[in-house]
Amino acid sequence: MLDVVRTDTTFEPSVLDGAKVWVGKCIHCNAKLVVAADGRSLGEATLEHIVPQTRGGTDDVTNLAIACARCNREKGKRHDHKRGERLDDVVATLQARRTARWRPKPDRS
Repeated sequence: MLDVVRTDTTFEPSVLDGAKVWVGKCIHCNAKLVVAADGRSLGEATLEHIVPQTRGGTDDVTNLAIACARCNREKGKRHDHKRGERLDDVVATLQARRTARWRPKPDRS
């Protein structure tokens, strides 16, 4: 989860109750989400596969985003197992959002 947070411009380092965290927004609804500095979800943050794994989506960081649990569940219930263009539209929208939010990972060398 931490690699996704670090590459999403809506997430910024912060301090919550004396602990280092990342605070950002859900890829779907822009709800505030908090992730611990070690990558643990604090609250409702979940890992979202933009192209669902059931449709060949991978765990590559470019196919992952952070979503609130409610939005992630709803996407799965409504779209993952249905045929047709609706899922394609959702995927295209999420890919565009992820691209717009993209922050290259810092070079660690």
